[in-house]
Parts: sequence; C-alpha cells; structure tokens
Amino acid sequence: MASGSNTRVPDFFVVGHAKSGTTALYEILRRHPEIFMCEPKEPWFFARENPNPQTSSLRSIAFTGRKSETLQEYLSLFAGAAPGQRTGEASTSYLWAPGAPARIASLRPDARIVAVFREPASFLRSLHLQHLATHHEPEKSLRRVIELDAERREDRHIPRQAYWPQALIYTDRVRYVEQLRRLREHFPPEQLLVLIYDDFRADNEATVRQVLRFLEVQETHPIQVREANPTVGVRSVRLDDFRRSLRQGSTPATRALRGLGKALTTKRLREATYYPLIRGSVYSPPPPVDAELMDELRLRFKPEVQELGELLGRDLVALWGYDSFASSRS
Repeated sequence: MASGSNTRVPDFFVVGHAKSGTTALYEILRRHPEIFMCEPKEPWFFARENPNPQTSSLRSIAFTGRKSETLQEYLSLFAGAAPGQRTGEASTSYLWAPGAPARIASLRPDARIVAVFREPASFLRSLHLQHLATHHEPEKSLRRVIELDAERREDRHIPRQAYWPQALIYTDRVRYVEQLRRLREHFPPEQLLVLIYDDFRADNEATVRQVLRFLEVQETHPIQVREANPTVGVRSVRLDDFRRSLRQGSTPATRALRGLGKALTTKRLREATYYPLIRGSVYSPPPPVDAELMDELRLRFKPEVQELGELLGRDLVALWGYDSFASSRS
C-alpha cells in the first residue's frame, strides 16, 4: 500500500510485548529476502498521544516524551524497501498503548498484526530489570514499584528520567484481555496472529515459520535461531550513569575524559579490554527470583490468565503453572 508518491506504508506490525522475544523475531525477519524491517526496531509512532485531544488526524504531529515526528517522517523509514517486499516494524508499545490499534487501522486497515503474550509475573520481572538497565526506573525493588502503581496513575512518584510515565505503571502492562480485545475490535481474525512466548522459546524455528506463513512469504527460507536483548541485572546505577555520560560526552569533563581515553588507546584495545571490563563492572546476571512475590503475582493475575486462555482457546493456566493458585481479584 502507498500513501503518496514512492511512499511505503507498513504491511505488518509486531506489537509486543517487550521482553517476549520480539527483538529476536525482528532480527530473524529482517534477514528474510522478502521482508523489509525498518530501523529503528521500535518507531512507536502509533503509540504517541497527539497534544490536541480534539485532533485525531494521523497527519498531525504526535508526541511521546520529548520526541515529535510527522507521518511522512515515519513513513520515510520504509523508503528502502524493494518492490515486492513486505514491510514491517516491531514497536512493543502498540500492544499496551490504548490508542495504537485504532491509529494503525485508520492508516492501514488491512495490516497484519503479530502479538506475543508472556506469563505475567515473569514478564513484569524482566520488564522491571530492563527499565533499570535503561535508566527509566530508579527503584530496584520490583515489589516496591508495583506498590507505586496506584500513585503513579495519579502522577506521583514519577521518576525524573521517565520518558513515558505510563510505561512504568507495571500492572497496567498485563491487562492482556483488554489488549487482545482492542486488537480484535480493529482487525479481523485472519489479520491477527497471537503467539505465546513459551512456544517461541521452546521451538524458535517453528514459531518463526508460523509467522512467515501468516505474512505469506517463503517459509522455507533458512532461519538462524537467535536470542536478543537478554535480561541482565545492574550492579551500580551510578556507575552506569557515569558510563553513559562518558559515552555520550554529555558534559565538558566527560568529553575531555573520553577524548583522552581515545588518544591513549587503540580501538582494538578498547574492544578487547575496556568495554568488557566496564560491562562486567556495571551489569551482572539477573538477581535471584523473589519466589514469594512471584506467587503473589500469579495469584493476583490468575483470573486474567484464565480469561485470556478462554479467548485464545488454550489452557494457559496449566501452561503457565497457575493450577495451584486459587483465583483472586485485586
């Protein structure tokens, strides 16, 4: 589909969730000769809120945090696609941002949508660790950030560095039934593929071939199994802040220090010694799982899991190990 001269509109969208294999799926799809995936992986265009609530036109400027982007700027990301290639992107925000499905459908009603759901408790743990690693969340306790959800909905306890405060209201991210119903409201069944993260982990290749069939491209193309965006822990937020400041040269002092480091070392030496040392100092394996908190979350989210399973015609309660938890509303 085109919008204007030589303009490509995406044919399909991988809409998330985050920490559910979407980066690995993106990396595999972008290597298929019949598919063009834009860079960056997550443009987020359809998840941004227009500053004028009375204006719904996709041709106006929309905002998320400090970034603005016009429709034509967004569509330019797909200008490199060859004739006949399927074009797509993979913004995980489209699954949980309330207005995203309607905005996509208004521009591309025949779009194909790939959604990925993950067991809620493990998803929230991985999401929290990612927010720590990307400096969007300063609070290191998962239990504490979940306790802050109600206050953050009222614009309290929002971290200064939060580029999108709604992204840090953790339990809102696992309103899976609401998210699936939004997609079904705007896209018919033949345009919607729902994947379960466990299936992707258990058989990466089979899941990818299912996606290729859904996109109607050659499914026999060789697939290189990949793992991307692994979950890590952060040893020291302050040290990571300094590392990021040094890399970006965000102050006169760090620019001078970065310049001195480059003058005194070679690129090969930095890649062999400095970068691994810094990564080892800043990042660590994920911390031990808080089993008690995980059980509390699974008890809390069991009704959500039951209803999602009913909508998908699949026993997610058994798959995700919720059998032993008595249902509870929170």
